[in-house]
Amino acid sequence: MTRIARFETYDVRFPTSATLDGSDAMNPSPDYAAAYVVVRTTDESVSGHGFVFTIGRGNDVELAAIRALEPAVAGLDLDGVLGDLGGMSRRLVGDSQLRWLGPEKGVMHMAIGAVLNALFDLAAKRAGLPLWKWLAGLAPAELLDFVDLRYLTDVLPRSEALEILEEGKRDVATRVALLEADGVEAYTTSPGWLGYSDERLRALLAEAKQDGFAQVKMKIGKSLDDDIRRLGLARELLGPSTRIAVDANQVFETEQAIAWAHALERFDIAWLEEPTSPDDILATAAIRRAVAPMPVAAGEHVANRVVFKQLLQAGAIDVMQIDACRVAGVPENIVNLLLAAKFNVPVCPHAGGVGLCEAVQHLAFFDYAAISGHSEHRRVEWIDHLHEHFVSPAAVAHGRYVAPGAPGASTEMHQSSLEQFSFPGGPAWSPAPAGASPAPVPA
Repeated sequence: MTRIARFETYDVRFPTSATLDGSDAMNPSPDYAAAYVVVRTTDESVSGHGFVFTIGRGNDVELAAIRALEPAVAGLDLDGVLGDLGGMSRRLVGDSQLRWLGPEKGVMHMAIGAVLNALFDLAAKRAGLPLWKWLAGLAPAELLDFVDLRYLTDVLPRSEALEILEEGKRDVATRVALLEADGVEAYTTSPGWLGYSDERLRALLAEAKQDGFAQVKMKIGKSLDDDIRRLGLARELLGPSTRIAVDANQVFETEQAIAWAHALERFDIAWLEEPTSPDDILATAAIRRAVAPMPVAAGEHVANRVVFKQLLQAGAIDVMQIDACRVAGVPENIVNLLLAAKFNVPVCPHAGGVGLCEAVQHLAFFDYAAISGHSEHRRVEWIDHLHEHFVSPAAVAHGRYVAPGAPGASTEMHQSSLEQFSFPGGPAWSPAPAGASPAPVPA
């Protein structure tokens, strides 16, 4: 009998603040990081890999939360766990003492997501399939057993969720074949970081156009004059046919967001992303009404399925942006996809950060294959950073994600990368690179 043996954890950080990769108005100097967990089993050939994406300081806090979950999982029969992943999800999320730390939000909820994502990685590896394809091959009732519809049944009763999954099951084999042949559309944020110079912006925009991206995203919100100048450069270089989205990363007050959006209308904006606090549903709805027909997108910082339900109920978003590491893993993101299908809102996943492209691509492919059944108005974020550290890195060709083919969830990092970028003692941090964020000094 194979059992879950232990958690192996790593505080992995990359000194991206030295080059301002990932910089925006809210987060000017991030160090892309992963609170990383390997679920080891008594069969040394079988393991699951997951992580929580952070941007540096606090990664150790997230790791402590992941380790706090180990006693609830270690020692369990592996077949029993993988045979009832929905039950495991409900036990971890529903732990009465841990729920007090949320409930269902923040550090502990994200830690649960890392563990559940690692278990789903392990399940797909055992099935010998990439996660998206394994999920797409399950029966609707099996998929529904993964999810928790508490607090949602006023808009998504179990019977209706099952109908959506049963409808998605029709012609699933045809859609899987199409996905394997053509992939899904990507859009790139790589040129648009706020800390980049105009010269670097021009070079990366030209590269994005040459690589076939039909949409580029630009960070905004620090200076309106700078935003107008940078968007002018982008529109001039890209021409009228390439979509340009903008991302404010939560920095605006309501009226400020509205005024700023109107000032940028001349650039034919594909969507305005995260214009205000991710918790302020009513403000987001007010902004959407005021800036229409400019679409509003949000979701990467949404804490749980209940907030997504309310955003959709309030008519606050035109585009849902799920994140693979923000909520409680694959089960809760299946619920989020079902909610989007119910409200007929396209899902364009967030993937800016180390490993997020690798993880969330599976959810996007699964959505097309088995829930939404189409790719209209759907595209997945792409950043061209740090993929080389993954055993099965995400890939984009001609502006489209290539369907993942390796078994698992694409979340496994090379052991050499885990060791080199472990903080603070790994070689990449000894001494700390010039410009990178230093460790806090103990009091």
